[in-house]
Amino acid sequence: MTQQYDLIIIGGGIVGAAAAYRAVRRGARTLLLDRRDPGRATHAGAGILAPPVSNHRSPIWFDFAVEAVDYYPLLVGQLAEDAAGETGYARCGMLNVAATEDELDAFAAAEANIFARQQARGAPSSDALHRVTPAEAKALFPPLAHVHAALYYRDACRVDGRLLTDAMTRAAAGQGLTVENRSAERLILEAGRVQGVEAGGEEIHAGAVIIAGGAWSPAFGRQLGVAINVEPQRGQIIHWDLSPQEAEAWPIVGAFRGHYMLTFPGGRVVTGATRETGSGYAPTTSAAGIREVIDEALRVAPGLAQARLLEVRVGLRPFTHDGLPVLGSVPGTENVILATGHGPSGLQLGPYSGLIAAEMALGDESPADIAPFSVTRFG
Repeated sequence: MTQQYDLIIIGGGIVGAAAAYRAVRRGARTLLLDRRDPGRATHAGAGILAPPVSNHRSPIWFDFAVEAVDYYPLLVGQLAEDAAGETGYARCGMLNVAATEDELDAFAAAEANIFARQQARGAPSSDALHRVTPAEAKALFPPLAHVHAALYYRDACRVDGRLLTDAMTRAAAGQGLTVENRSAERLILEAGRVQGVEAGGEEIHAGAVIIAGGAWSPAFGRQLGVAINVEPQRGQIIHWDLSPQEAEAWPIVGAFRGHYMLTFPGGRVVTGATRETGSGYAPTTSAAGIREVIDEALRVAPGLAQARLLEVRVGLRPFTHDGLPVLGSVPGTENVILATGHGPSGLQLGPYSGLIAAEMALGDESPADIAPFSVTRFG
C-alpha cells in the first residue's frame, strides 16, 4: 500500500483550513478534500471573538475559548508573513446591553457571572471590561436604542470567516497543500487503523485523517463505531449597507434574546441570528427567520431602520446539545481525529481546534486539555 499523503483533511471550513495550514507549515504532505456544501457554517458566521463577555455557562467551554482567541494574533501574524491576504480580523470592542426593562434581570445575572470570572482570573482589567452609561453606549453605537444598562469590553475582536478561511487555504496551498473539491465517501479501515479515504471512487492513502466536516461529520460515525452526536442548526443572518456612513469602528452589540450585531468596513452591518435546532440540511431562508432577525435588530437598534439590505446568509451550524465541540481521537480506531461540533462558536474556536487536530494527527500531544470534548461522552 503506497501512502500518498501524510494527512488527509475532510472538510474545508474554518477548522479544516486551519488544520491544513498548520500541517503544511510543519512540512506534512497534506490533502484537503472540500466538497463546498451549500450552508457551510463558516461562510455565514458572524465572527465575534469575546469570551470574557460570553453568556456561555460552561467553565470548560470558557477556558478553551480564552485559549482559542489568544491564538488568533499568532495565526494572523503568520498569515501576514505568508502574504495570505485580508482576514477581516480587528479589535472593535463589544457592548452587552439590556435593551428593555424586562432584560435587566438577565443582564444582572450575566454581569455577575462575567465579573466573577474577571475577578477569579485577574483579567481582563477593569479598564478593559466595565459598566458604561446608556449615553456612553449610544455614543459607541449610534443606532442603539436608549438602553437600560450596558457593559463594555474594549478588547473584543471580530473576524470575517470567509476571508480568514480563504487566507489560510491560500497560504497552505502556497506551501504545498493539495485541495480537491470532491466528497470523501468512506474511510479506508484496516485492522482498527484508518489508512485513508475513498473519494470519487478512488482510494487515497494517508498516515492520518482529520474529519472536520461540520454538520455533515456524523456520516462517518457508523464506520468508526461511535455516535458523533452533531446535528445541523440553521442560522439566518442579514447583512445591511449603511454607506456612506462609516460604521467600522462601532463595537459588537449583544442583547439578551440570543441575537447580536456587528460592523465591518464599507458601512456593512451584520445582524443575527436565528438558532433553528432540528432544521435538517436545508440551507434556506424563511419568512419567519428573516422577520425574527429584523424585529430583534430594530428593537435593540432602531437607528438601523433605513439600512439597505445586502444579503441574507444561511449557515448550518454543527450543533451539540451540551454546547461543547467534538475534538480528539476515536477510541478503538487509530490514525483518525474528529474536529467538529463547534455550534455557534465555530469562528471563535475553529482555528485553534484545527491546530490541535493537526498536531494530534501528526503524532503530537494536544496543547490544550480536550478530554471533555471526547466523542465518548455520547456513549
